[in-house]
Amino acid sequence: MKVRTCCFIGHRTINETEELKERLCEIIEKLIVENSVDTFLFGSKSRLNERCLELVTDIKEKYPHIRRVYVRAEYPYISDEYKNYLLEHYEDTYYPERIIGSGRATYVERNCEMIKNSRFCIVCYDGQNAPTTRKSGTKIALDYAIKQGREIINVS
Repeated sequence: MKVRTCCFIGHRTINETEELKERLCEIIEKLIVENSVDTFLFGSKSRLNERCLELVTDIKEKYPHIRRVYVRAEYPYISDEYKNYLLEHYEDTYYPERIIGSGRATYVERNCEMIKNSRFCIVCYDGQNAPTTRKSGTKIALDYAIKQGREIINVS
């Protein structure tokens, strides 16, 4: 676990409100100031990740030392062109070796990797709106974060 790292886990869609945006900004800034968080891990396929990337990017103007890292669940090997594209938005990107060959569980395994490497997890899990036809990937990640003893901040 990296004590100065935070990841974001959330549903593909979220109820975006001005209140949620303000709350996320407050939480992120508090983590930076009070807990010395300097690295934020982002996945994909989640509106929470997209929104938080926007917010962390804005906050980075005030705290230029913070790092945004994109943890890929696709493309273990990428071209220099694609890497340069990603580095326009992030300070780093990597593909966790442990998820090679994960098949349908790739995103779940990627999320577990992000959790394993974080002290804090900002989660947007709403049991009311979770999928009913299958187990929610967000719920799997939340359960894993709890089991790993991470500090969880649920913003739903």
